[in-house]
Amino acid sequence: MRYLKLKSLAKINLGLDVLGRRENGYHDVRMVMQTIYLYDDVTLRRTEEPGIRIQTNLFYLPVNENNIAYKAAKLLIDEFDIQDGVSITLDKHIPVAAGLAGGSSNAAAVLFGMNKMFALGLSEQELMDRGVKLGADVPYCLMRGTVLAEGIGEELTRLPQMPNCYVLIAKPPISVSTKMVYEKLDSGEITDHPDIDGILQGLSEQSLEKVAASMGNVLERVTIGEYPVIEEIKNVMKAHGALNAMMSGSGPTVFGLFRDRRMAREAQKAIRDRELAKQVYITNIHNARRK
Repeated sequence: MRYLKLKSLAKINLGLDVLGRRENGYHDVRMVMQTIYLYDDVTLRRTEEPGIRIQTNLFYLPVNENNIAYKAAKLLIDEFDIQDGVSITLDKHIPVAAGLAGGSSNAAAVLFGMNKMFALGLSEQELMDRGVKLGADVPYCLMRGTVLAEGIGEELTRLPQMPNCYVLIAKPPISVSTKMVYEKLDSGEITDHPDIDGILQGLSEQSLEKVAASMGNVLERVTIGEYPVIEEIKNVMKAHGALNAMMSGSGPTVFGLFRDRRMAREAQKAIRDRELAKQVYITNIHNARRK
C-alpha cells in the first residue's frame, strides 16, 4: 500500500473533572469524551526516499519534528526500522489549539495509517500504548466514540453511545494556553465538581436531556475568567434552544447540543452576527463502531 487517505476526527468533552495533580506535573482527570463529525483530512504516501515530509494548508503550523504528526511517524519508523519514507499531508478544518484534540487526532491517524501502510501488525491497544507517549488524548483519538477517560486521560472505558443530536461548535478568535489554565486551576480550591456520574447515567438511559443537564467542565471557571466571550457564546446557544452549552477541554471552543437543526442554525447565525466567533459549525455526534 502506497497511498492512504484518512479522516482525523475532533472530540468534545461532555464532562471534564480534575481530581488532583501528580508530582510529575500531570493531572488526574475524569472525563467523558465524545467524537464529533468535524475532521481534518490526513493523506499518507509511502516514498522510496527515506524521511518524513509534512505539508499543511495552514502556513503557521510547523512541518518538522515540532508537529505531533511528525512525531507519530518517527516513533514507528524508529521502532520498526522502516527504510522507506512517508509524505504526510494535513488538510486541516478542525480549529487549532481549540480544545478539540485536532493535533492528537492527526497523530492518531498517522499511527493508524502507518500501521496499515507498512503492515506492522499492531493491535488498537498496542497503537494506544504508543500513542500515550505523544499526548494524553492520542489513545482516545485512536479508540473514538463515547468513552470515560481516567488517570491522565489514558485509562479508557467504552460507554453506551451518545444519543444522536446536532452539535454547534463555535471557536472565538483567541488562543488559550492549556498550561496557564491548569496552573491557575492548581492555585485555587476546586469546590464545584461536574456531575460525571450523571452523564454516565444519562448515557445508560439513552437520555440526551439527562446527559446535557449533567454536563460540566471544571476548567471553565479559569478560562471564562480570562475570556468572558466564552460565557457569551454559551448564553447565545442556550437562548436559541441548546439543551446545554459548555467549553470543550481547556477552551476556547464552545459547543452546544441541539435536538433541532433549525435552532442550531439560528444560534449559529446569532453568534456570527454578534461577531463572537467566525469559526462556527453545525455537525453531528460520531459513534464509533462496536467491536
